[in-house]
This record gives sequence, C-alpha cells and structure tokens, in this order.
Amino acid sequence: MISEDLRERRHKIIEEHMDTEVTQEFDRTLGTFNGHPHYEIMATGQIFDGDEEVMGYYRMTRTAFPDQRHDNVRYHFADESVIVEFDLLGTNLGEFYGRPPTGKAFRVPIIAVFFFDGDRITNERVYFDAASLITQAGHAELLTLLASGEV
Repeated sequence: MISEDLRERRHKIIEEHMDTEVTQEFDRTLGTFNGHPHYEIMATGQIFDGDEEVMGYYRMTRTAFPDQRHDNVRYHFADESVIVEFDLLGTNLGEFYGRPPTGKAFRVPIIAVFFFDGDRITNERVYFDAASLITQAGHAELLTLLASGEV
C-alpha cells in the first residue's frame, strides 16, 4: 500500500501533467515523466515513445484541437498506478490526419491509466471511443482508415 505522502505527490504530478497539456506547456508536461515519456493510445493502437514522438503527438493533437481540455476529472488510486476518468473536449480547428478543420466540437469520456516509478510517470495508457470522437469532430470518413489500422 502506498503512503499518503506518495499518493498526494502522484496526484499533484498528474494535475500538473494534465494542466500543462491544456496550456500547451509541453516541456513541463514532459517533465512529469521519469525522463522517458511513453503514451499508449489503446483505441488506435498508437504508441508514442520518447521525447520526439511524444512531442509529435502533442503537436498533432493540438494542431487539430487547439482548445483541447478536460472536464469532470475523477482520480482512483492504486499501488502502482492512478486511474483518471474525465471528459475530453475540443473543437476541430486545424488539420486532422490530412483533413481540413470542420469547426465541430467533441466531448468523449476517457480513462487514462498513469503508471509510476515513485512519484514520476512512466507511462500513460489512454482508453476512449475513437469512433465517437472522430464522428463528433466531423471526420466520419476516417473510421475506415482507423478500422484498417492506417491511422
């Protein structure tokens, strides 16, 4: 069982991580990891490993959805991870997988599992319904590419 102190430090690091994603202070976001950022996007099978790939992921998602943010955040603590439930919101105001912006907004429930080494994140594993996000954002044509693994 983790100590109350470690639980609180992990909570603060996730808050910093999520807040700096919204404010697009990505150097600070990267600083919440243990020195090697790693994301697993379960809906698409995408893995972003290391500073360069993770920064590419940030640039791509914030180009497409510059107002991306979180709402209704809830935390669930375990010994080696923290599970965070939230609604992800955004508006497609930039290019998304080569498609022009639609100006349409999305709101989808997300579960992100943050794995830790001490009080630093080692991995963020994200679960969500990609079809809902893509359809709400006005890019239903991407569903075929998603199903084929081309996205």
